[in-house]
Amino acid sequence: MYITYKYSFLYDYVNNLSYLSLFSHFIVFSFSHFLLTTPICLSSIQFFNFLLCFFFIMEEAKVLEAKEGTISVASASPDHQEAVQDRDHKFLTQAIGEAYKGVECKDGRPFGAVVVRNDEVIVSCHNMVLRNTDPTAHAEVTAIREACKKLNRIELSDCEMYASCEPCPMCFGAIHLSRIKKLVYGAKAEAAVAIGFDSFIADALRGTGFYQKANLEIKQADGTVAVIAEQVFEKTKEKFTLY
Repeated sequence: MYITYKYSFLYDYVNNLSYLSLFSHFIVFSFSHFLLTTPICLSSIQFFNFLLCFFFIMEEAKVLEAKEGTISVASASPDHQEAVQDRDHKFLTQAIGEAYKGVECKDGRPFGAVVVRNDEVIVSCHNMVLRNTDPTAHAEVTAIREACKKLNRIELSDCEMYASCEPCPMCFGAIHLSRIKKLVYGAKAEAAVAIGFDSFIADALRGTGFYQKANLEIKQADGTVAVIAEQVFEKTKEKFTLY
């Protein structure tokens, strides 16, 4: 699982030291030691300007540190973050719409999933357990099946999934096996448990550590869209029976 963090000049840099890899510690502090011990003729103004530039560069990047130790750098400017959030909201809103659609059509439970590749929706699906008489036809599994058929391959490593709710262990297993590179979900599993869905789902997710072991970026969407996703359950619970 990726851990995302951001530097905000010296104050945030110090506060975030615990997240740095040992290699990052070595580079930063060795270079600082070199500056302090090497007889280079720098005026106080030049030295101050250097520090300012150094921390400005750090501010303009965020580091994604994978479990295996690989590090990639991406822009962390406010504009970039806003663009990412808007994109997430766009596709997650479509997944939420599928959750409503599945219940209205009586195809299944209130869950939706969308598979995206290069900013294009490949498939948009909902839970089909009733329509297919198949307890495994969850929205995420259905979306993976349909995406694989459409792309004529069994791995989706260049695709992302947007799910209206945090996937159950079965769906997460399918997501992992399909090699989907990123998962963004709306409601937490507990929101489904609150209206009667099996608490095993949330318990299993919280106890197995599957997310931490997978080389996959996973996050809950920011802002009000997560709340909107949770409202799906409250608004649809009277329209279907669980078992």
